[in-house]
Amino acid sequence: MRALLALLVLLPGLAAAQERGPVTDLPLPRYVSMKAAEGYARRGPASDQRVDWVFVRRNMPLRIVDEYGHWRRVQDRDGEGGWMHYSLLSGNRTVIVEADEAALRRRPDAEARAVATLRRDVVGRLGECGGGWCQVTADGHKGWIETGALWGVARDELHGD
Repeated sequence: MRALLALLVLLPGLAAAQERGPVTDLPLPRYVSMKAAEGYARRGPASDQRVDWVFVRRNMPLRIVDEYGHWRRVQDRDGEGGWMHYSLLSGNRTVIVEADEAALRRRPDAEARAVATLRRDVVGRLGECGGGWCQVTADGHKGWIETGALWGVARDELHGD
C-alpha cells in the first residue's frame, strides 16, 4: 500500500515530463513557423511520399509533433498536416489569432488601452509571454494579447523574446 501511495505521488511529476525529439532533443510538441511561401506536407518522412497537404502561407505557425531524420511531422491549428522537410520551417515563432477579434493592448492587462484590434486569421510575430499574455507584432502594431485568443503558443507558456 505504501508503495502504491508513493507511486501516486510521483505520477503527476511523471506526466509533466515533456517528451523530447529523437533527432533534435527539443521538446515535443513544439511550435515553429513556415519559412517558405509554400510547403508540402507528405504522407511519410521522404520526398517520394504522397503529398497530403500544401501549406501556402509564409510565417504560418505550425506544431511539430514528431521527428525523423531531416523531416518533421507538423500540424496546423485544425490538426491538418504531415511530414515536412526541416528546411521549410523556422524556429522564429509566430501565432495566429483564433478569436473573431482580439484587442492588442499596451500592457498585459485586460484594462489597458487597446492599440489595435486584430481579426481572426491574422498572423503575428511572437514576443515574450507570461501570465496568460503574449506580446505580438502584427499589421504594424505591437502589443499584448491574451493567450486564449491565439494559436501557436500554449496558454501557460513562458516565452522570452
